[in-house]
Order: sequence, then C-alpha cells, then structure tokens
Amino acid sequence: MGWALLGAGLLLALYTLLRHGLRRAPPPRAPPALRGRTAIVTGGSGGIGAATALELARGGARVVLAARSASRGEAAARRIRTETGNEEVRFMQLDLASLRSVRAFASTFLRQEPHLHLLINNAGVSAGGTTEDGFSLPFQVNHLGHFLLTQLLLERLQSCAPSRVVIVASRAHCAGRLRLDTLGRAPPGLLSTFQDYCDSKLANVLHARELATRLQGTQVTCYAVHPGFVNTELFRHMPLWLKPLFQLLAWLFFLDASEGAQTSLHCATHHGLECFSGRYFANCRPQEPWPAARDDRLAQALWEASERLVGLVGPGGSPSPAPATVLQ
Repeated sequence: MGWALLGAGLLLALYTLLRHGLRRAPPPRAPPALRGRTAIVTGGSGGIGAATALELARGGARVVLAARSASRGEAAARRIRTETGNEEVRFMQLDLASLRSVRAFASTFLRQEPHLHLLINNAGVSAGGTTEDGFSLPFQVNHLGHFLLTQLLLERLQSCAPSRVVIVASRAHCAGRLRLDTLGRAPPGLLSTFQDYCDSKLANVLHARELATRLQGTQVTCYAVHPGFVNTELFRHMPLWLKPLFQLLAWLFFLDASEGAQTSLHCATHHGLECFSGRYFANCRPQEPWPAARDDRLAQALWEASERLVGLVGPGGSPSPAPATVLQ
C-alpha cells in the first residue's frame, strides 16, 4: 500500500509539473470596456469561440455568434446572456463549408446590424471530406469561407473604424506547403489530412499579412493568432483508434478553451496594437512565423487565387457579378 501511495504521489507530481510547465497559458485579463462595439465570432457555439464571445459580452459588446448548428448556437447565446447579464448576444446561422451560406449570412447581417467593429474568424476543422463547392473541408472552412466572409463585411468594418479582424491560425502553419495550381484540393499522400490542415493554417497567416497590406490607412487592422494547444472539438474527425491517446494527451497537457481564447481577446481589444497589423501572435505577443508565412509574393498570389475560387473575380481578374443570395 505504501509503494502504491508513493507511486500515485509521484505520478501526481509529474502530472502537475508537466501540465503547468508545458501549457504556458497567458494570464487572464480583466474584461475590456466594449460597450457600443459589435463583434462577430465564427464558431461561437463552443470551444475557443464561445470562450471568446463570453469575454466580449462580459465587456459589454454586442456579440453575434456565427455557427452552423442552430440548437448549439442558440444554447450558447442563452448561456452567455445569463452568465454576463448582457442581453446583446444573438445567434446567426453560418456554415463556412458552404459559400452560399457565407453570402447569405453576410447579406442578413448587413441588413440587420448597422455596426461591426470586431470580426473574429475563429471557426475551424482539422479533417473531413469535400464541400458542396468542391473544396476540401478544412481548407474551405479554415480559409476560403473566412476569406469570403471578411471581404463581404469589409466595407462595414471600414465604415465603423477603428475596427479589427482576428484570424485564428495555428503553429501548424510551419508545416504548410501551398500549391497554387491545386489550391483547395486535399494534397496526396499518407499524411494528406494533416497536410491539408497545415496548409489551411499557413493560408490563415498569409491572409492576415496581405489583408494588412491592403488596409493600410483605413484604421482596420488584422492579426493572425496561435491560440496554443487547446482541448476543444477541433480534432473530432480524427480516426477512432487515435482518439483515446489524443484525449489523454489533451487532458494532461492542453489548455482549456478560456485559456486558449486569451490571445484572440488580446488582439481584438488591447490598445496600441495597430503598428502590429498583419503580424502573427502567440501567448499574447507578436512572434515571427515560419519563413513561408512571411513571403509577400506568396501572400499576394494566395489572395488572388482565393478571390477566384470564391467567385469574387472572374478568370481574367475582373469582378464577378454577385450571385443571387438566399436570406436566412
């Protein structure tokens, strides 16, 4: 019995050391004063998105939870209203895996909401199949859907400036390899799923970089953030045989959602970050991303390719006529 207790104590001590030594969560901050500000948080029904929306609402912002599931979205909005006492929290349906849904969401939002100051492009998936638009699910949800959403809302962000766009990327961008001739299609090979996710995260960092370049002088700034390794449902599509191991590692070492939201909140609300527009943040500090994520020519080429893929411009580079929008 004595050896068993000693072993249990050693395991507990090791767990505590590893958990608090590796997690390195930035300290929580006091809620910012955001009364009169309007924010959209994609993927706001759970995980980092819900934690981000909660703190924005706690600061007094009007918050729109943009998510695919109506039941989960409405439940999250109710929960945040109850916890914060802020009645200015609402759900609007958005499926980033459907460009039609992105256009419908933007049209509805612009018609119903006169202001937009914060756009938090948070939603993401790690794996999946092919979307109705013919793209790989991770690349469309993580990059193309958010790219289109940002473009459709950009005029409103500019009219309400100063405003900010926060794009939740990942340190996984360091393994990204963008092939512009096959952009939007899952790469071949045994590690196709992992590579596809990394490619989408590289696209996130490059999107923020190019967006900042194009928005100079507008008082709209943007930031790519690495939230840390967070225990959320992001990897719900991974193989069943791998889930038990991943869940154990996540429980031991990963941040919880509220900790993972801190860098997004920092970039959305902290004063004096305008000079860092387009930069990559981790642990609430600007950091140098992987060299490919600092390639301005690649960022511009990705932007132009993304415009074509989502139908904002035609093959020759001229603006495409807006398709009919189904209002939700």
